[in-house]
Amino acid sequence: MTAPLITFLSDYGLGNEFVGVCHAVIARRAPQARVIDLTHSIPRHDVHTGAIVLRGTLPFLPDAIILAVVDPGVGSTGARGRRAVAVRTTEEDRLLVGPDNGLLMPVCERLGGVAEAFDVGESDERLEPVSPTFHGRDIFAPVAGALAAGTPIEDLGEPLPPEGLRRLNIPVAVRTAEGLELHVLHCDTFGNLILDGQTEQVAELGLKLGDEVAVRYGGGTHRATFARTFADVHPGGLLLYKDGLGMLALAVNRGSAAELLGAGRHDELLVTGA
Repeated sequence: MTAPLITFLSDYGLGNEFVGVCHAVIARRAPQARVIDLTHSIPRHDVHTGAIVLRGTLPFLPDAIILAVVDPGVGSTGARGRRAVAVRTTEEDRLLVGPDNGLLMPVCERLGGVAEAFDVGESDERLEPVSPTFHGRDIFAPVAGALAAGTPIEDLGEPLPPEGLRRLNIPVAVRTAEGLELHVLHCDTFGNLILDGQTEQVAELGLKLGDEVAVRYGGGTHRATFARTFADVHPGGLLLYKDGLGMLALAVNRGSAAELLGAGRHDELLVTGA
């Protein structure tokens, strides 16, 4: 029998015990499960980037329970509080566990939406006493472990209406009379700016690989090459390309596009022919 798999993404970092103790909790509940660490380097509290990265990894994930924890609202209660949830997607019957703050929803939307959702904040699987600041260890990891051990999702919490789950407002690229209006979704560790467009939209501007493009941002204009890979431009050169997850991105060969442009998350850029 194939061992159950859990993929794990968080903003915990690796300079503390947080990731390791979540692994330990899962192992106590489901010793046969294998955990794949996608990343624990999401910028602290950055739900938006966590959601974008998680969505981008989806085509490469095995059939696995998806555990994701980027949870700046941990422990909050009342009308502004966030719930702890487990959901099943409409397509592929994927199971996801995490906070109800929009983190899980882009993946769910790629899989036809949410078929059923459960509030697991009071689950019998949770560790007692529950820390108000570490639900990753005390709620999310035990629930993911229980799912890996074969516990039905409906036994883990109270049902929720899927339409009531929180969603993020993720921008989309827009073709205008001037060119292609793009937004920075996040910046990776190399300083590459991941954008919300597709290379097909650049082609619709009449541009092809090897062409020069103009990137307008912050009152300035930068020349870039619509390229296949970094080595297609000289060191220090700016390029517009399709990244490893299929997203349009800006990079500097052996440098940082974020530093060159001074751009960051949510910033708007305009790409036109040079």
